[in-house]
Amino acid sequence: MKLYLIRRRVFTVGLCLLAAAAMLYVVNHPAIVGASATTRQLPIYCVARDQKVASLTFDAAWGNEDTQQLIDILGKYDVKATFFVVGEWVDKYPESVKALSDAGHEVMDHSNTHPHMSQLSREEIQADVSACADKIEAVTGVRPTLFRPPYGEYDDKVITAVRALGIEPIQWDVDSLDWKDLSASEITQRVTSKVQPGSIILFHNAALHTPEALPGIIEAVLKDGYTLVPVSELILPGTYNTDYTIDHTGRQMPCSTAAG
Repeated sequence: MKLYLIRRRVFTVGLCLLAAAAMLYVVNHPAIVGASATTRQLPIYCVARDQKVASLTFDAAWGNEDTQQLIDILGKYDVKATFFVVGEWVDKYPESVKALSDAGHEVMDHSNTHPHMSQLSREEIQADVSACADKIEAVTGVRPTLFRPPYGEYDDKVITAVRALGIEPIQWDVDSLDWKDLSASEITQRVTSKVQPGSIILFHNAALHTPEALPGIIEAVLKDGYTLVPVSELILPGTYNTDYTIDHTGRQMPCSTAAG
C-alpha cells in the first residue's frame, strides 16, 4: 500500500503539471483544442439520472487488511458496491475475491499488473485486461463487464481498446482521497458534499480511515434519499454512440437526450 501511495502521489503531481500546461494551451489554441475535444474517447465518470441513485466503488491493488470489514459494513446497511480488483491481487487473495462475490458485490477489472496503460500497445492493453478478467471469472464464475484504468490514467487508445473487448471503462466523479490518509471526518465531508444523482464514488479497500468513515457516509446519503447500487445498475445499458453518449465532462446520457 505504501508503494501505491508513493506512485499515486507522484502521478497526482504529474497530473497537476499536465493540467497547467493544458490550460495554457487552451488559452492560446482554443479552436484547435475545441476541434480535438469532439473526438476524444472518455470513460464514464458519472451518469445522467433523475433519481437519487449513486454507486460506491473500491479499488483493490495491494493491501487486504480491511476487505472483510468493508464487506461487514456494507452488509449491515444492505448496500451492494463495486470492487475493481487487480489480477495480481486476485492471485494473492482469492478467498477475499470469492467473499466479495458471495456477499453480492460486483468484482470488476482493474488490470492484471496495474501498469500505466497509456504506455502499452493496443494488444498489450487488451491482453492485460483480459488476463485480469480470466482470473476474476475463474474465482467468481462471472466475467467482468467494467474496467477502471490504474492510476485513473487513460487516453483514446486505452478506451477504444477496452471497449473493443465489450468492457465499459469507468472512472469517478467523487474522489474520497482516502489514499491520502485523510481523517474519517475529512473523507466523510468530501464525499457527502459532492455526491449527486448518478455519482460514482471512489474509495480504496486498504486506505487507513475508510472503514471508519464508511458507516457515516452511507447513513448520510441514505438519509438524504439516495439508493446505493453497483455500477452496472447505475450506468445506462446499450451501445456507445448508439444508445448512449458521454459528454465532455464524462457524464453518460441517452443519445436522445444529448441530441435534444
